[in-house]
Amino acid sequence: MSQPVINWQEEVSKRQDELLLATQKFLQIKSVLDFSTASAGAPFGSEIRKALDYVLDVCKEAGMEIKDVEGYAGHAEFGAGDELVGILSHVDVVPEGDGWSVPPYEGRIVDGKLIARGAIDDKGPTMAAIYAAKIVKELGLPLGKRVRLIFGTDEETSWRCVDRYFQTEEMPTVAFTPDADFPIIYAEKGMTDLGVSQTLADWQQLGVAEENEPEAGLRTFDSGLRVNMVPDHAKAVLRCAKLSAEKLVARYNDYLAQAKLTGESTVGQGEVMLKLEGHSAHGSTPELGVNAGTMLAHFLASVKLDARGAAFARFVDQYFYGQHYGENLGIAANDEEIGPLTVNTGVFHYEAEGDANMLVNIRYPHSAPYEAWEPRFLEKLKPAGYALRINEHRGPLFVDKEHPLITTLSRVWTEQTGKEAELLSIGGATYGRALKVGVAFGPLFPGRPDSAHQKDEHIMVEDLLKATALYAQAIYELAKE
Repeated sequence: MSQPVINWQEEVSKRQDELLLATQKFLQIKSVLDFSTASAGAPFGSEIRKALDYVLDVCKEAGMEIKDVEGYAGHAEFGAGDELVGILSHVDVVPEGDGWSVPPYEGRIVDGKLIARGAIDDKGPTMAAIYAAKIVKELGLPLGKRVRLIFGTDEETSWRCVDRYFQTEEMPTVAFTPDADFPIIYAEKGMTDLGVSQTLADWQQLGVAEENEPEAGLRTFDSGLRVNMVPDHAKAVLRCAKLSAEKLVARYNDYLAQAKLTGESTVGQGEVMLKLEGHSAHGSTPELGVNAGTMLAHFLASVKLDARGAAFARFVDQYFYGQHYGENLGIAANDEEIGPLTVNTGVFHYEAEGDANMLVNIRYPHSAPYEAWEPRFLEKLKPAGYALRINEHRGPLFVDKEHPLITTLSRVWTEQTGKEAELLSIGGATYGRALKVGVAFGPLFPGRPDSAHQKDEHIMVEDLLKATALYAQAIYELAKE
């Protein structure tokens, strides 16, 4: 049976105005997590609920069967067959922040750019996928599988949406998420957020003798806000002992000058406050940042502190200062395809009479599973009185390059762009890893700057239309008879 010849770009052009208007209306919903307006059926707030209702209504008007899963997620389905092709996207966005050149929830088009929070992450691509499915449905193309558009509501925070959804709903046979880069992301590192903690009682049980004539006592140490970001500020408060405040400050200033770092100090009532500025970066690429916490700890490790303060500073200095790949922790691993295991210590908090805590984000290739390196990590923690807890853990994504999902999407990409489909691997996380067999497929085209989570977030209108055409053909090719 011959396959129909379809000009996918032409089909998108016929619906261009409708698609853009629907996308703009979607972008005008401020679907930011807001527990103050949460309720039954709206676990993440009323605006996210409104955004979920909007996409489900668009799909229902297109003749798809819809389902709401307690407001955590929803889906729209058409076609028939035992197998299920999924497209998993999300309707929530991060807060808008400041500095926009246009209102962040207007959806204004300026110089070919559709500008709004969520334009590329992930409302624009979500609507592109919906209209791609509409095209396939409206053309009446013969399908041998069901097609399901799945909408999450909590992707930007903890993925509680998909965790809840897949407790009761069917896992797609194959799927893609339109929430990353073109051509295809077939592999993602595993990701675990770990808490490393020591209570005062834990420290006291070690029975470490106090330092003889310490130069200063470490009272508090704080750095970082989020585990998946390299901290750009750090602060420590020390009580002077053998070393005068003036000499401590002078030594610190020498360190800043030699290391070419920016910082400041404040002296008052026998205490010195030291501050240090670093450079933030995404937790998946800690080597691109300057970790203010580890930089400040490196200086403190050179000062003769009280016993617990010295142990804390030396521990951070030994295992996290300049240790982007876990070498001193004994967990370093490299993968030719996906790259190295990375370590980002994103949050530090220390109180002399309280707890010492660190939040550590580790991303690892599939060839170095968590079970293999976790015992080696623990070996370093236990002698120092630290305990380990898993705050969040998601395994790696890896789909064989010869899998029909990969080969089909590659063919679609090449047919529409005339370019070979480069298979990509990343240290970040997409909904692909929530799927049994899933990859990320667009919407960011090669060479385009990524404006997600930034002021004036945008997607080029031409890219939105091209992505819609790619998604339409992909849906058909994956679900056809």
